[in-house]
This record gives sequence, structure tokens and C-alpha cells, in this order.
Amino acid sequence: MVVGLGQLAIGAVLEPMVHAYGIHYGDGGQLVMHQFLGGMAGILCAPWLIGKRGKKFVLLTAIGIMAVAELLYAMLPPWPVMLTIAPFAGIGLGMTESVVGAFVVGSSGAKANTAMSRVETFFGVGALLIPFAGAALIEAGQWKLSFGIVGVLSALLFALWLVWWPSILDGRPQDQARQDPALTASTGSEARPPAPEAASAAGRHRQAGMIMAACCLFFIVYVGLEMSFIHYLPSLLVVSNGMTEASATLVLSLFWGAMVIGRLVAGQLADRVGGAVYLLSTCLAAAVLFVLMTFFTGTVPAFLFTFIVGLMMSGMFAIAIVFANRAVPGAAERTTSLLMACGGIGGALVPEATGWFLDEYGPDATRWLFAAAAFALLIVMAWAASAARQSRSSLRIAGAQEQTRSL
Repeated sequence: MVVGLGQLAIGAVLEPMVHAYGIHYGDGGQLVMHQFLGGMAGILCAPWLIGKRGKKFVLLTAIGIMAVAELLYAMLPPWPVMLTIAPFAGIGLGMTESVVGAFVVGSSGAKANTAMSRVETFFGVGALLIPFAGAALIEAGQWKLSFGIVGVLSALLFALWLVWWPSILDGRPQDQARQDPALTASTGSEARPPAPEAASAAGRHRQAGMIMAACCLFFIVYVGLEMSFIHYLPSLLVVSNGMTEASATLVLSLFWGAMVIGRLVAGQLADRVGGAVYLLSTCLAAAVLFVLMTFFTGTVPAFLFTFIVGLMMSGMFAIAIVFANRAVPGAAERTTSLLMACGGIGGALVPEATGWFLDEYGPDATRWLFAAAAFALLIVMAWAASAARQSRSSLRIAGAQEQTRSL
């Protein structure tokens, strides 16, 4: 929840921050980019650091960095200093998120899916709450305290992990697996077809590479679109609809409220209809909604479409990770890490470009930019689904040929 608060704090107060510092939206996007690049570095370095220094040291260090960075944000130092702090804030946020997620998966046994769904839901709760807090603080003229709240909660989080460290995390992963037979059973890959010997190794690698390329591009576009939308939507409403900064910030709570609701059912729905069908359907719906938002720019339609977009995008991240791991089986840790890194790239670069685009071309053109990104997401997902289907077909044909030769 604290990570959700921290990740969205900048977007919640971006509008008054831009005016207070006398900067452009592109400069605000640069701050977001610096924080996301730091987050990506934290995610990628966490496994290596745990191997070198241990779980407790790494997690407490990450939370401590997060607390200090957010408190420094709240002091509103000169803008170059803010840009210097941002990567450290990102390291603390990204490393905390990835390390806690790994802890939950490694110690939850057969209930890992349920546990991770709860964690993801609470991330959404944090992202849902920060716009309310930001709006109230903007109204009171104390918007900088949004960062202070995250910093204080991070310090409290540090104390909680320090005092109540779960002893189960001190055991080795293989010991935990032995203690929980269900964990060993649950690590099997469902829907993982064995690769027949007759299938060309080069062909399999080529197909896997194509699937991974499509999935990596999907995560770059998805996270970039989501971060750009939530960071600049309040500014669009202020400029185009004449809303107050505090009122415009509340739309983010509507978006994240829809995200929380959607995540409660996304997994069950994807299991029922299939991951590829779920992703294609939600991408198509999101693309249509973003186009409609370019024509219906009133306040009420904007709030309505934002809520529905939140519902459509709520399960994309988690379901796409499962889709990629099933399409390219046998490398779950590497696949998940790579996709999260690609998401970090999108979250860092696309908001920066969107801020520049908003400065240069205005809010109407920026809405069309969101629509174009949503359609790009649909096209990339169709490519990934097609590549995965071709890979399965090749394996079935190779398996049939092998059986025929055996007979």
C-alpha cells in the first residue's frame, strides 16, 4: 500500500508542483522518468543484493531509502535537487515492491496466487488513496505534505519490518518447499506442452524470441500508457475543462478505484475465457474508450470513461505476465524480470515524451496520443497471441509426426 502511495504521489500533485517551480509539463515528466529509472534499477539489482547481503538488510535498506527520499521531496528543494532525489526514491519503491513480492511468492506455498492478488489489490488501494489526500492538501495549500505522508508511513513500515521480521524468511527456499508439499506441486507449469525431439531447436528459439519480443513491447506500451494517463489526466481536466487542481486530482481515485474492483475478478475471468482472449478483449475495449474520450471531452464523460478504462486495464499487467510465462515456459524468473524491466522502461520514457507532447501540441492532441497508444497495445497483443498460437501449432504438428514415426 505504501508503494502504491509513493508511486502515484507525483501525479497527484503534479499540477501545483509545475506552477510552484515555474516549470513545464515536460520537466514534470522528467521527474517521473528519473523515479521510474531508479525503480527499474532497484528491481534488477534486488536478487543480486539479496545473494550478497541477505533479505533483511536489502529490504530495510530499500524502505529506508524510500523514507528519506520522500521526506526530502516534502522539503521542496531546488528543482535540480528534486531530479537528483527521484532515482533514489525510485530505487526504494521498486526494490521494496519486488522484494516483498518475492517474499510472498516464496513463503505462501500453494496459496501464492491468492496472496499476490491481495498484495496487488493493496497496491491499488494505496494508489486510490493518494489522490484524495493530494486533493485535500492542494485545497489546504499544503500539497507538499503528500510526500511527507509517504515518508512518515515508510518510516513506520521500516520499524514494523525491523521489529516483526517473519522467521519463515530466514529459511532457504528449498527448505520452505520441503515443508509445504503443495508448493512443489504448484510449481509445475500448467498448459506447458513438452517440446518433442523432432521439433527444431532453432525453430523453437525463434518462436520463443518472437513471443518475448511482442510481450516486452506490450509491457513498454502498457506501463507507458498507464503512467502517462494517470500523471497528465488531472492537467488535461484543468486546462480543457476549467476544473480546480484539487477536483481534477480526484479523478485519479476514480481510476484506481476501478483498478481495485477489476483486479478482484480479473484472474477468475481470465481463467474462464483464456489469457489471450481476455487481453485482446480488454485492449480492444480500452482502445475504443480512449477514442471516445477524444470526442466527448466534458467533465462527466471524462470521469465516466476514466472509470471504465480503469476496469479494462486493471488485469492487463498480471494476466500478461502469466500469458508470457505459459507461452515461453521454463524460464519464469528470467521472463518475469525482463517484462518488469520493460515496464520500467515504458514508465520512464513514455511520460517524459507525453509531457513534451502536451507542451508542444496541447490537450486535444494528447488525448489522440493516448488513443494511438491504446491501439498500438491492441496490435502488439494480437501479434503476441498469434505468435503463441503458431508456437503451439508447431509443437502439436511435431508431436504428431513423432508419434507417426514411432508407429
